Amino acid sequence: MKYFSLSNNSYQVSFKEALFSGLAPDGGLYFPSKVKPLKKSFLNNLKNLSKSEIAYHVISQFVGDEIDKNKLIEIIDHSINFDFPLKHLNENISVLELFHGPTMAFKDVGARFTSRCISYLNKLEKKVTVLVATSGDTGAAVASGFHGVDGIDVFILYPKDKISKIQEKQISTYSGNIFPVKVEGTFDDCQKMVKAALVDNELVKKFNFTSANSINISRWIPQMLYYFFAYMQTEKRKDDVSFSIPSGNYGNLFSCLLSRKLGLPIKNIISANNINNPVEKYILTGKYKPQPSKRTLSNAMDVGSPSNFVRVKELFESNLDRIRQVMYGYSFSDSETAEAIKELIDKYKYTCDPHGAIGYLGAKKHLINNPQSQIIFLETAHHSKFHEETKSFINQEFEMPIQLKNIIGKESNSVGVNDFNEFREYVKLTAS
Repeated sequence: MKYFSLSNNSYQVSFKEALFSGLAPDGGLYFPSKVKPLKKSFLNNLKNLSKSEIAYHVISQFVGDEIDKNKLIEIIDHSINFDFPLKHLNENISVLELFHGPTMAFKDVGARFTSRCISYLNKLEKKVTVLVATSGDTGAAVASGFHGVDGIDVFILYPKDKISKIQEKQISTYSGNIFPVKVEGTFDDCQKMVKAALVDNELVKKFNFTSANSINISRWIPQMLYYFFAYMQTEKRKDDVSFSIPSGNYGNLFSCLLSRKLGLPIKNIISANNINNPVEKYILTGKYKPQPSKRTLSNAMDVGSPSNFVRVKELFESNLDRIRQVMYGYSFSDSETAEAIKELIDKYKYTCDPHGAIGYLGAKKHLINNPQSQIIFLETAHHSKFHEETKSFINQEFEMPIQLKNIIGKESNSVGVNDFNEFREYVKLTAS
């Protein structure tokens, strides 16, 4: 498999090169040169296969022969060694739970896959310095997935006072090879710093940089598995399954689109947003305009300039009519999100986090004009990660999961920076 830069399609690299560089030298995101649909016999037999068998068939073409088959299976099995249950709420709406990993968020799969691929392919030839920007859950998953991995240092940038208290604890209490960085600004500012560092000539000469954000191919490759795992659990009307995806940086939605291109019979893909909604506006008007992000209850989706949307457009060759045949965009306010969380509890006895609640709202809105659809929305994080933010309108007690309870009393190790120059100097002084 070769990957080309979306800024210059004549610049092509291997899986390993794309993995280790994160971005192309021209700043472009990497995109697979060819996506080969899976055999119908495989797709029709998903129910009789193990998660491991499904995962290898889905992922292998994107890695090629650069990782030995047995080692790739080992990496995959490590990345998905927890459950992905599909729960039915009513005859039209189901929820796919993606929070059963070690940090209780859907980012665990991609972070674990990325860390093991980097560790295996690097073979300690040279220390790797990983840069990652986070709006919450990515940072926690990366900290957990990379902690203690030989030959890798990780700098995690997160926006000060703009992620949940538990998310910050999950990031900032690590040390050793993990360096938490608290940025004065928004997620978009964190993301700009990472992209700037990846193409900074002086830093690139000194450090073996890559990124663990969804700009890196190894993050969205394993996320395709969510849709195959959901489909294998679907009982009826399999030709009319749609997904409502809480969307921020669009890596997960892009993975869903790739799953569809591989042959999974997905009818529609719903981009469910909070008020940070440039993609919804693009689908409606044909004009794409990034915007400064605004803080919301669903903080992981507070992205005004989603990096992976350029990959989404490439998949459709920037043809708006083709995009509109598959994708729908809906956005919702914090008050609507809060009401959805309460409705899920009252109506279905299901407790949802703010991001999943927006996925639920997207499913409900889509059903208005598509009443026969089977829609699966994604619950991307355990609701207790947002207890402080939601306790004012959730009138119920619950037991904090042990994964989160263990970090509450730990001290923060994060370092604060105000701009790229301060971050640049911190990396130079700290990374070995």
